[in-house]
Amino acid sequence: MTTATAVLREMRWWDIEPVLELEHELFPEDAWSAGMFWSELVHARGPQATHRYVVAESPATGRIVGYAGLAAAGDLADVQTIGVSRDHWGGGLGSELLTDLLKHATAFECAEVLLEVRVDNTRAQKLYERFGFEPIGFRRGYYQPGNIDALVMRLTVQDHAHEPAQDHGPDHVQEPAHELVRETETD
Repeated sequence: MTTATAVLREMRWWDIEPVLELEHELFPEDAWSAGMFWSELVHARGPQATHRYVVAESPATGRIVGYAGLAAAGDLADVQTIGVSRDHWGGGLGSELLTDLLKHATAFECAEVLLEVRVDNTRAQKLYERFGFEPIGFRRGYYQPGNIDALVMRLTVQDHAHEPAQDHGPDHVQEPAHELVRETETD
């Protein structure tokens, strides 16, 4: 998949180092470790794969400017992370990454996709709503160290075309989040 500013491809082990650089830039307080990414990638290849991790590369420089991950178990998938370099915010890359994850949730035969998003991150919430996600609950104090609550959102996959319902313009998520989903740029 190609956007005007990036080419999406499957994340591989040699991408961990540049992804970590972007991770530390975007999530300085709670960045994932190399071990966490290695652990996720173990489940992303082969006939028994249950995870999808993708990176977005700048065609001009070859630099990784975004990444995203999804984990599936049975008929349920969880968006694990979405991160986009600040110099690529507003170009639709977050939507491209989410679209890729949702297509793979279908390939994994998942009926639902869940994610958590900070309650104070209304821009991300609007993006997810455009994709058909609906709020279903809260997780108190989910994001640490700031003790910020998470809004849990769900998408029923069989009713979803993997594209936003309507375009409300660029949405940027500037608040780092962690655990099951973290966003930095959402459209």
